[in-house]
Amino acid sequence: MCRFFIAPIVIVERDSRELAMHKRAELSTMVSEERMKTVSGKMTVLQSPVGVRSIVIYLVAFFVLASSIVFLFDIAGQEEQVQMAVVKHERQRVKVQVQVEARLQEPAMGGTTEAEETGEEECSWSRGRWVYDNVSRPLYSGLKCAFILGEVACDKYDRKDVLYQHWRWQPHGCDLPRFDAIRLLEKLRNKRLVFVGDSVNRNQWASLVCMVEASIPDDRLKMRIFNGSLISFKALEYNATIDFYWSPLLVESNGDNPIIHRVEYRIIRADRIEKHASVWRDADIIVFNSYLWWRKQNDDMKMKVMYGSFEDGDARIDEMEMIEGFEIALKKLTEWLGENIDKNKTRIFFAGSSPTHIRGSKWGGDDSKKCLGETEPIYKVGYAATDYSLMAKAKSYFQTLEPKGIHVQILNITELSDSRKDGHPTVFRKQFVTLTKEQIANPASYADCTHWCLPGVPDVWNEFLYGYLMYR
Repeated sequence: MCRFFIAPIVIVERDSRELAMHKRAELSTMVSEERMKTVSGKMTVLQSPVGVRSIVIYLVAFFVLASSIVFLFDIAGQEEQVQMAVVKHERQRVKVQVQVEARLQEPAMGGTTEAEETGEEECSWSRGRWVYDNVSRPLYSGLKCAFILGEVACDKYDRKDVLYQHWRWQPHGCDLPRFDAIRLLEKLRNKRLVFVGDSVNRNQWASLVCMVEASIPDDRLKMRIFNGSLISFKALEYNATIDFYWSPLLVESNGDNPIIHRVEYRIIRADRIEKHASVWRDADIIVFNSYLWWRKQNDDMKMKVMYGSFEDGDARIDEMEMIEGFEIALKKLTEWLGENIDKNKTRIFFAGSSPTHIRGSKWGGDDSKKCLGETEPIYKVGYAATDYSLMAKAKSYFQTLEPKGIHVQILNITELSDSRKDGHPTVFRKQFVTLTKEQIANPASYADCTHWCLPGVPDVWNEFLYGYLMYR
């Protein structure tokens, strides 16, 4: 469109230039002829006195100079008009494009940014928008990944709409590094990466395993091992290990059984972490995640904290607010990291809080349905429903490790996940207990709006992790 608009102006500009040049040529010829007449003396009837002739010459020179100046201003003015027209056209084009993308793709963003979490001035990956992309997404097949977990295998459990698999995260002002499974496996050669935390962290572990295992076509060169609270994926050719370790409250607790852990009252042992820490002690990369179990299920929910032991006869149990218990666990974890981590070997990450979408009224939906039937992201600009107070607490404790040279990188995946109400398994997942007739009659009663379908949102979390490991 710009070419057709500018062309007529360029023609006018050329015509103006040729006209001015023609005028200058005529004036120059007139001056030359006058000089020739004066010198020859043969046409004295046309000669003028010296004073008059000088005045004429000065007037001609002034006219030429003035014409040139007018010509230059005319050209400058025309160029300015061209530039203004181009800018106006470009603004209109961008405006139309933004309006189209807003209707089709613009999700809601809000809350604390990654730059605020990490203090980094470079482009913040956590600020951006979801872009529908059915070319490069999904990164793997949920039906072909043999290592996917039943509670997040939505394809396998008959979820028919697959739009949720085709959204790509696009940061403002930059791009996420393109995920390369082979490069990551080379990075992990002879190393061990461990995800430590709850079922949401296990969700992220399953995502990363599916993202890399497709690049290992020979099934004999990859394997998965279950060992109680520990699940290991091994890429044998690279001697690389990607583990998940169940430790939902970081320190020892009554929720440590990876299968039977639905307890009415959560109890942590304030001074006991070594049982868990011994599993991740030798890791080269650790990704912690512990938010879900610290959230209040109801307003009067509290945490029990045990000091001492029954065996020694000095056991004491205190009751406190959930966030106070979280601080106790963070304090113990931070102390252990400060005393035991080799800062020259181990990289530590702490994932941001994973949003849930249980209350539909927050995005204009129906609370009684939760996230059931949702097939698109939340488009409302500025949408933010997740409480950042737990993340702020975690950050404040990990900052105390900085003087020791130990840096804990916060993976701020919260705000980009906040708008993805469409990404949860709901009823399309493996059920580990038999559903009652009442539940079957009311699917929303057992719809999972906490975990994430794979392929899906956690793949972006792992793109963040990949970017930090490879480039930051």
